[in-house]
Amino acid sequence: MSGPLRGAGIVITRPARQAALLAQQIAAVGGTPLIFPTIAILPPDDTRALDEVHRRLAQFDYAIFVSANAAEYGVGNPAAWPAALPAFAPGPGTATALAAAGIRDVRQSRTTMDSEGLLELAELAAPAGKRVVIFRGGAGRDLLADTLTARGAQVTRVDCYRRAKPQSGAEGLTDAWRERRVDAMTLTSGEGLDNLWEMLDAYGRQELVATPVFVSHPRIAEHAHALKLAHVIVAEPTDAGLIASLLQYFAADS
Repeated sequence: MSGPLRGAGIVITRPARQAALLAQQIAAVGGTPLIFPTIAILPPDDTRALDEVHRRLAQFDYAIFVSANAAEYGVGNPAAWPAALPAFAPGPGTATALAAAGIRDVRQSRTTMDSEGLLELAELAAPAGKRVVIFRGGAGRDLLADTLTARGAQVTRVDCYRRAKPQSGAEGLTDAWRERRVDAMTLTSGEGLDNLWEMLDAYGRQELVATPVFVSHPRIAEHAHALKLAHVIVAEPTDAGLIASLLQYFAADS
C-alpha cells in the first residue's frame, strides 16, 4: 500500500462515533485502521439533573465540557444556549464537537490539553463568585470541580453521558493479532485500557503487552506501564499528534 505507513494495521480504541475521523487520517497516510472501541458511550440512565441544568443555563457564568462526548451529549438544544454563556474545552477535539453542536463562544486550554490546562485560563484562575457548570460523564477526576470550588466558584456537576464496557467480546481483535494484521494501537483513555484488558484472554493480553501503543497523555502511559506493556509512546494529545508519532515510529522502523 502506498503512503508512509505502508499498510500498517493501527487499532483505534476510541468510542465508535469518535473513531471515524482518526481512521480517515490514518488511511490517508497509508495505514490500515482497525476500529475496536473499548468504551461504549450511552445517555445517562436518569436525565432529570441534566434537564434541570438545561432549564437554568442562563444562571451560569461558565460551562465546562470535559470531553467531546460531553459536548455531544450535554449541549442539548443549541438554539436555547444563552449567548452570554461561554463554553470551555480542554482541547481541540472537544472544541470542534462544541462547534458542531452549535456553540460559538468556545475557549480552550492554551497549555496542556487537560483539566490542569483549563485551570490556567484567566477566567478559571480567579473564578470567585462565578457559577460554573461542568458537563461530564459519570465518575472521574474531580480536580476541576474541587479546584474551582477552592477558588471560590459555585460549581454544579452534571452527568450528560455514561461510559460502559462494550458488550461484544474481543474475538475480532484477537483474530487480527493471530493473522498478524495489528502493528500498533492508539489508546486515549485509561478506562478504555482497563476495559480492553478485561476483555482479553491470556493470548490477547500477551499480544497487547508486545504491541506498540500510542497514548495521548502521560497518565495513560503510567497506566500502560503498570500493566507491563512493553512499547508505550506518548503522543501530543491531538489527532495530529497521534498521526505524527505514528509516522515517526514507522519511519524509524523501516
